[in-house]
Amino acid sequence: MSVPLHPPVKRSVTIAGHPTSISLEPMFWEALEAEAVRQALPVNALVARIDVERMEAGDPPNLTSAIRQWLWRIRPDS
Repeated sequence: MSVPLHPPVKRSVTIAGHPTSISLEPMFWEALEAEAVRQALPVNALVARIDVERMEAGDPPNLTSAIRQWLWRIRPDS
């Protein structure tokens, strides 16, 4: 049985004191929120960490793509 895909949901986050909008599909928001809980961090703080890692790349992806890639890398082995 396949899971229906839902369109991206836009939410505002604050990174280093600057508000920005991020559009992610609900499953990515759920994964991001779960990882924030696991790390005992607010979602904004986790997004800020991901943003710092993203900016260290030679050719950084946009923030939304970086979040998706980061979540994919940390997912537990199935």
